[in-house]
Amino acid sequence: MEKMSKEDLQYFKDLLLKKRAKVVQNLDYLKSTVLDATTKDASGDHSSYSYHMADQGTDAMEREKAFMFAARDEKYLKQIDEALERIDNETYGICRITGKLIQKERLEAVPTTTISVEAKKAEKK
Repeated sequence: MEKMSKEDLQYFKDLLLKKRAKVVQNLDYLKSTVLDATTKDASGDHSSYSYHMADQGTDAMEREKAFMFAARDEKYLKQIDEALERIDNETYGICRITGKLIQKERLEAVPTTTISVEAKKAEKK
């Protein structure tokens, strides 16, 4: 079975670690601003009076969107961690369907992928 060179593995490890840092930073931002805010904090309303229902709806929608983004980022973070594990095991860049090396261009575009373009096309048929 073919394996990627140590240099290529290091290149993709660096790429994945940069992407991981960005995702973690984004998750921290989402958690510290939107997701941790109470309803009053999120609306900016600190008075003891109730505020308009439309404002509550908008705030709820914004929080729901933030939860969706956080869930997406957490899923991507898991994929990055799995790719980093494959690098450590020296199985990164090997198509799980064909067993052949995945093209570097594909890995640069989608560094967490586990299948080659050919396998992806065959999967859609």
